[in-house]
Parts: sequence; C-alpha cells; structure tokens
Amino acid sequence: MKRELTLAERLGYKATDKLLLIHADDVGMCHSVNMATTQAMERGVVTCASIMVPCPWFPEIAAYSREHPEKDFGLHLTLTSEWKHYRWKPLTAAKETPGLLDKEGYIHRDEADTARFAKPAEVEKEIRAQIARAKEFGLKPTHIDSHMGTLFIGGFYPVYTKVGRETGLMPMVLYPTPERIAQATKDFGQRDPLGSYNALKKQNFVALDYLKEGAEGSTLETRRKHYYDALRALKPGVTEFIVHLSLDDAEIRHITGNWEARWNEYQIMIDPRTRTLIDELGIKLIGYRELSKLAFRSLKS
Repeated sequence: MKRELTLAERLGYKATDKLLLIHADDVGMCHSVNMATTQAMERGVVTCASIMVPCPWFPEIAAYSREHPEKDFGLHLTLTSEWKHYRWKPLTAAKETPGLLDKEGYIHRDEADTARFAKPAEVEKEIRAQIARAKEFGLKPTHIDSHMGTLFIGGFYPVYTKVGRETGLMPMVLYPTPERIAQATKDFGQRDPLGSYNALKKQNFVALDYLKEGAEGSTLETRRKHYYDALRALKPGVTEFIVHLSLDDAEIRHITGNWEARWNEYQIMIDPRTRTLIDELGIKLIGYRELSKLAFRSLKS
C-alpha cells in the first residue's frame, strides 16, 4: 500500500524537515500594530500576517501591501470588537446583519455573543464584504483566518470554508484543532464538532500539522524562553506560531492592557538571536503563499 505523503513532502520538502510559519495577527487594528508587524516581516522572522479589514488603520496596511506585493498577507476575518473604547462596526448595513451588532451598534465584544445572536447567513454576508473590500483596496490575500476564532464555533465553520473555497482563499483548516472544536461543542453547543473538520480533510483541504498560539511569561525574558524552548521542541512537519505584535507607544497603551505582551513579542521576533537559533536548529521558514498554492491544487484534484 502506497504511503500517504506528509504535508512537508507535498510542499516539496523532506518528511523529516521542520517547517515553520510565524504568523502575526491583528494587522490593521492600529498604527502601532501595523508598524511592529511590517518591521518584524522586514527585519525579523515573521513570515506572514493577516489583516483586519473593518478596523480604522486598514487603509495604511493596505497601502503597504500594495507597495510590497512580495509580503505574505491574508485576511483576519473580523466578527468581534473586543476593546473597551476602541471599537469598529461591520462593513454590512445594520438592517442586513442586525445579529452582528451589540446594543452600542458595534460588533459584539466576544465570540460567545456573536455565536449567540448572529445567523450564519449574516456572517457569510459580512465576511464576503470584508474580502471584497480588501480586493477593492488592491490586496491580493494569500489566505483567510478568524479573529478570536469566531468562525470556528456555532454554525460558522462551514460558512468559513465555503467562502474560502469560492473566493480562492485558503482557510486555516487545522487552526481549529480537534481539541479546540471539542471545546466549542461544550461552550456553544456545536453539533458533530469533528464532522466538518474530517469532511474537509477528505476533500483535500490542506491541514497544518501543529499550531502554537500564545506564549507564557509576563516578562521579555520569560516569554523569550517560552518561544526558544518551543523552537527547540519543534517536530518534523508544518507548524504555525501565531504572534501578536505592537510597538511600545501611547496608542497601544490606550487601546489594550496587554500591550506589554505584544511589545515583548515584537522584540523577540526582530531579535537577531531568534533568527540565529532558527538557523542553528535547521528550521525552514515558510508562509501561507506556499500553502495556498498547494491547497488549491489539491482542491482541484
């Protein structure tokens, strides 16, 4: 019986190779995040990132993307607006998607409320609008993912993958690991949590081997140790690290209380020692552009 090729082999690498995407979320949220992310892509080890279209600083990152078409940007499809005073609204009209709005007229603050009040049809209309707006601004996204994982709960996951297929944008398929989908079942009553995931794998959607989201440690050095330990423990296959970056400035300090964690991650991702360690460990850095090309070759087969 012929052995099934690993994802690394399907990408043209050896089965024993350790491939790593370092993906920055929340680009477009504010100027501080935009600057930190683009610097980490230019000077550091971040290989790809995803953009929040409804947010105030989207035009700035859209302009950067147009000017740097070689950079690997996807769309961070946005159905929550979580900060205390810094908020955003859907792109669709309130009368078309009332379930997306909280009592203040903004997108719900958390994924639980979006799952409770929004209908899948409203979600589909909004994420299609976000993709259309991105393309109107000249973006050529390599993939789509979901801010705060909202599209991985309730009845939204099938909508997410359907829109990805129809728009030619690779959705993160193993971003919702089996464990994460099972948690969604417990929290939100999603039925058959692994059914849609397994069905997608049978349809040749590309699934990451491993995902690491978040890091432990409240100081720069403890957070650095967490990432460096994770790099040393990397297994053969395709792994994604999700990071959240910002500069240290007044803007980000006014937006969120977790600014220091973002600032620390930025410092780690631009530190030459991080690149040196990755090289010493023989880790190969890749982005979503490679995965996306494979994904849609697979879906057509």
